[in-house]
Amino acid sequence: MQKNLIKHGNSHALIIDKAVLELLKIDPEKTPLELSTDGNVIIITPVRNKKIQKDISKSLAKIDARYSSVFKRLAE
Repeated sequence: MQKNLIKHGNSHALIIDKAVLELLKIDPEKTPLELSTDGNVIIITPVRNKKIQKDISKSLAKIDARYSSVFKRLAE
């Protein structure tokens, strides 16, 4: 998907399609976004609740412990 910046007052803005926001579970009114760069690209990341992130990490660790051999075979 290719986008152009638009003029917004003295700044420029990037319009993100509603479908993309819904896919990423970003509420434009409530979800803060972190903007960073590696010098070549702009990285926009939703700031997530730390408790939710911790719960997700725990769940992923359990899945990895239980199914790591399956994942390795699938990767071959």
